[in-house]
Amino acid sequence: MNFTCPYCNQVTTITDPNYSDSASSIATSKSEHGRIKLGHKAIACPNQKCKKLFLEVRVSNANEYGSESTVIQKWSLLPQSSAKPQPTYIPEGITQDYYEACAILNLSPKASATLSRRCLQGIVRHFWELPDKNKGKLAAELKFIKDSVDEDTWVGIDAIVKVGNIGAHIENDVNYVVDVEIAEADLLIELIEMLFEDWYVARQKRKDRAERAKQAASNKIQQKREAKAASKASEQSS
Repeated sequence: MNFTCPYCNQVTTITDPNYSDSASSIATSKSEHGRIKLGHKAIACPNQKCKKLFLEVRVSNANEYGSESTVIQKWSLLPQSSAKPQPTYIPEGITQDYYEACAILNLSPKASATLSRRCLQGIVRHFWELPDKNKGKLAAELKFIKDSVDEDTWVGIDAIVKVGNIGAHIENDVNYVVDVEIAEADLLIELIEMLFEDWYVARQKRKDRAERAKQAASNKIQQKREAKAASKASEQSS
């Protein structure tokens, strides 16, 4: 099976020595779910520099043959969230909000969405180097960058704001509650990851590529100088 390690982010193929997946029946059948099974999935990363353990536990319905059918709920025990490792050139305050949004996703999707919104505001302020006079409410900050962002990205940003606002702002009527679903909060996390990749990672790749080109040109110039010097020295000695 193909597997992307949540610790080192390396894509690899998992074989039997690094993989375990099984489920056992739970004695009671009197719950609302009927016959249920408790299962686990364990994967040891084959990357020798990582070798960390991924461990997931699940509760499932059991069909008439005793096999698992529908997963009722599952939990990631190791690591505690699905957060992807992020490069150190993204400010720690921004990545910390991202990691916390991932960690609290299943426990409180509403809080996770709020953290994604906070993470977005940090990204906008830092990546786009907003002047202090333009900092304030997120809506005003986004208006400052809107013309510089492509349409697809803007749609994603708008979604983060709208869903995040549900978690961040209480309604005038406190009895009116709008829940944020896990799938919705998870989508916001994916959008934050997209901004990391499309903005920070892409910019760093451009910088690295330019630096390599600059170094290659410098090396060639130095080689040319050395070749001329060697040629001149050869002419003088002959």
